[in-house]
Amino acid sequence: MPHTASPTSEKVRYAVVGLGHIAQVAVLPAFAHAGNSELAALVSSDSEKLEKLGRKYKIKDTFSYEQYDECLQSGQVDAVYIALPNHLHREYSERAARAGVHVLCEKPMAVTEEDCRSMIRTAEEHDVKLMVAYRLHFEEANLKAIDIVQSGKLGEPRLFDSVFTMTVKEGDIRLNPRELGGGTLYDIGIYCINAVRNLFGAEPMEVTAFSANCGQRRFLECEETTSAILRFPGKERLASFSCSFGGTDVSMYRVVGSKGELLMDPAYEYADELKQRLTVDGRTRERSFPKRDQFAPELIHFSDCILTGATPEPSGYEGLADVRVIRAIYRSADSGQPVGLEPFDKHDRASLDQEIRRPPVRKPELVNTEAPSE
Repeated sequence: MPHTASPTSEKVRYAVVGLGHIAQVAVLPAFAHAGNSELAALVSSDSEKLEKLGRKYKIKDTFSYEQYDECLQSGQVDAVYIALPNHLHREYSERAARAGVHVLCEKPMAVTEEDCRSMIRTAEEHDVKLMVAYRLHFEEANLKAIDIVQSGKLGEPRLFDSVFTMTVKEGDIRLNPRELGGGTLYDIGIYCINAVRNLFGAEPMEVTAFSANCGQRRFLECEETTSAILRFPGKERLASFSCSFGGTDVSMYRVVGSKGELLMDPAYEYADELKQRLTVDGRTRERSFPKRDQFAPELIHFSDCILTGATPEPSGYEGLADVRVIRAIYRSADSGQPVGLEPFDKHDRASLDQEIRRPPVRKPELVNTEAPSE
């Protein structure tokens, strides 16, 4: 069995696997703000990307997907950042784990619960760290919101409502069939689900959902819009959200409690400042959180866990928790019936202790981000 990768210095060496939009605009620039992390290799099917980005970031070790195992076994890489299409997350994560290389995987963690559990199991069997890249778990605005709700300032939290919409053009990988991890829930609905799970500090017990489609050609293989209601146990709190690929840009959520309400608008963005409005007993306070690098903190935290032996949060179980809800929502939308969820034991939650601040990155010049494979 391969030995688990051990950093040779106080920096963890990463290969970024997949050089699409998110990798170019956010992940690659983030290494400049992550002192314990080093960009060591690039993996892509696109030779132009490898050549231009390798030159830009001064990376000599570049590999095609056919050379992925060679990259993993090169001795130059301690961890991978998986930024591939959703249906490839499991395969490339598990291949890294079997080579003893730690795995930081973009969300959604995978397409099915079985995929997620297999990724967790493979990482454990090969003694490697596995983390899912939930950038908002390190962002002050989101963590402050969780702290406010959990502190009781709103009284008893009763309702959550969210809207996350954008216009997605024909040919975008987000419009892939559901089996490939396309569709609204895997891409943007997951933010709403993850937000309420952490704000309420609980897992939903039942979901009811509907999907809608305007009939345009771009939505032939996936839904345009999904709306869902989630019921939480105990005091039976309700959460609702709608996500769509056919609307203007909206990114907000509201938590209503017995004494007040909290509004985040925008709530989920990484390219703009985030804004918070807190109203308690009729008194309102507004606060803006400046744009920051939300990806460097992921690298910093994961590298620190590798160097110290700590357990990453968000872990693979956080990724599984969201995917199981996504799958239940789709089952409800398909059947027209409520779908129950088995109890899920999840104690670790995002908290203010995890906040990491880094300055924003300048928007880089992109290389061929229209490639359908990434």
